[in-house]
Amino acid sequence: MKLFTIQEANALLPNVRIILAKIQRAHRKLSRYRDDAKKASEAAEQGGGGIEQGVEYATILTELTVQLAELDGLGVQLKDFDRGLVDFPSLREGRVVLLCWQLGEGDELEWWHDVDAGFAGRTPL
Repeated sequence: MKLFTIQEANALLPNVRIILAKIQRAHRKLSRYRDDAKKASEAAEQGGGGIEQGVEYATILTELTVQLAELDGLGVQLKDFDRGLVDFPSLREGRVVLLCWQLGEGDELEWWHDVDAGFAGRTPL
């Protein structure tokens, strides 16, 4: 697990914003196929199944996977697709905590929380 200083996490925010926008866009597109994908999955259990626009679905799924891998490769943890909520693992007073940020917030991190506290436990930096 990569550990970030506040400065390192802040420096990544412009790139993280771009990646999150792509993730949200792909996620929204995929949600249009939710019912078709569920039917295809159920039919696959019976030996058949598919999605009418399967190539487009697969392309969107691939794009989402690539963007998720890019974010993960940076060491950033995606917590919520819709909100664009991410955490940056960090050390605080000798223990691992999470620096917390979401789309729509400023150009610098302002929050952190304990690993087991989650968003509700956010505390100002």
